[in-house]
Parts: sequence; structure tokens; C-alpha cells
Amino acid sequence: MTSEHFLNAHNLNLKAASDMRVAERVASHLQRRIEEDDWRPYQSKEEAVRAWSRLGGIRLQVMQALGLI
Repeated sequence: MTSEHFLNAHNLNLKAASDMRVAERVASHLQRRIEEDDWRPYQSKEEAVRAWSRLGGIRLQVMQALGLI
């Protein structure tokens, strides 16, 4: 069963209700990186986003909601 949740006014399609907690943790982590401009171990934000986009899933949806892609 897929549940719908919202992050930053964007719809997240999550497979389980517990996935929202994962999405919140990922969002918190990415927001810290954005605020601190910290993309280690990558050389740039673009390189980090490109690498993380390949992972797909919740991380990809959160990056879209935060406007990284």
C-alpha cells in the first residue's frame, strides 16, 4: 500500500507510513548540507546531487521536494 505525505509542499509517494520518518531524517540531513554548503566527500553540490540521484527512492523524492533537482 502506498501512502501520500507532503514535504515542502511536494507529494512524497511512500510505501509505508514509517518511510515518512526516513524522509524527515534525509530532509534534515540535506538541509544541513545546503545551509553549511557541505558536500563532502564530493567536490561540489552538482556532483553530490548527481551521485545521490542514482540511488533513487526516498532520497530522490526528498531532493526533488527541496529543489535540488
